Amino acid sequence: MINIVLFGPPGAGKGTQAERLVKKYNLFHLSTGDVFRYNIKNQTELGKLAKSYMDRGRLVPDDVTISMLISEVEKHPEVEGFIFDGFPRTQTQATALDKILAERKTSIAMMLALDVEEEELRNRLKKRAESSGRIDDTDPTVIQNRIDVYLKETMPVKDFYKAQNKFVKVNGLGSIDEITSRLFFEIDTVIG
Repeated sequence: MINIVLFGPPGAGKGTQAERLVKKYNLFHLSTGDVFRYNIKNQTELGKLAKSYMDRGRLVPDDVTISMLISEVEKHPEVEGFIFDGFPRTQTQATALDKILAERKTSIAMMLALDVEEEELRNRLKKRAESSGRIDDTDPTVIQNRIDVYLKETMPVKDFYKAQNKFVKVNGLGSIDEITSRLFFEIDTVIG
């Protein structure tokens, strides 16, 4: 089983790249953002709670996110591995993920971190708002807050995986195909 944390700031291209990794390596893409959006759309209690944080560009509390993650992992016992996209976002979540996976006799193979400059992120988010209608990508203040939260609260998670020699920085600039090739290379290097 290969489990990958796909890491990067909002607009780095994690969702786009995850689709390609899923196809090549037969993994299940577990995007906390997608799960939250599903719950928001269906106005579940979790969705209402998540929306109150997301609307302000803030992170959803760890306990809510971890409970949701455990539920999603348990729904897919047959998969060959997971791509975790948008999780973990804190060191507490990273520790919880290691525990959840250890209980299932597996672990994170690597954290692939897409490296993209802030100005490019803002441009990508604006384009995504136009093409997908995601309201959270239209407000420059919310976008900047999301980037700031990533830098302050999420970026330290890389140190957690660096300490385990699982952190791999990948250039997130260039064409989608170029970035995909870089990711495939890094994964193939680890899994042989």
